[in-house]
Formats: sequence, structure tokens, C-alpha cells
Amino acid sequence: MIKPLGQRVLLEKIEVEKKTLSGIVLPDNVNEEKNFARVVALGTGKKLENGTKESFDVKEGDKVIYSQYAATETKLDGKKYMIVDEKDILAILG
Repeated sequence: MIKPLGQRVLLEKIEVEKKTLSGIVLPDNVNEEKNFARVVALGTGKKLENGTKESFDVKEGDKVIYSQYAATETKLDGKKYMIVDEKDILAILG
């Protein structure tokens, strides 16, 4: 398993639905890349001067949108993961 360090977050890409709500299947060349992912693991946290650790705004299992060029991609056991700084997570999907 990959364990991120500091304020980094391990993400697993969420495949975007290739079908519209009305059931129309979109071809691969029409469907643009989306930056949706699920939080798999949190880093160790950033130590503050008083000895405590800074908390994360996201938690494991959250679905998020991340900054397009911020991710470092890696593969483990055939799965594709991204490691990003927490500051590069733009939003939590509801």
C-alpha cells in the first residue's frame, strides 16, 4: 500500500460515466478528461510549531475534484493512483 507523507493525499481516479442521463452513449473522443477522484489515504500531517499536527479538510472515501496538473501518477497492483498536496484539492463532491 502507498502511504503519503506530510499534507499529501492519495487519490484513485473515478471513471466518468460515458453515457448521458437520457441514455445516449458518448464516444471516447467526445468525453473529455475529468479530474474526479476518491480519497484513498491521507498523509502523516504537517507538524505545527506547538507540536500538534495540522488536520485535513478531506477524509478517506471523499469524492473530490483536484487540480489538473498537480498530481503525481503512479501504479500499484494494476491500479492507477495520484498523489497530490491537499492544497491542490479544489472541492469535495456532495
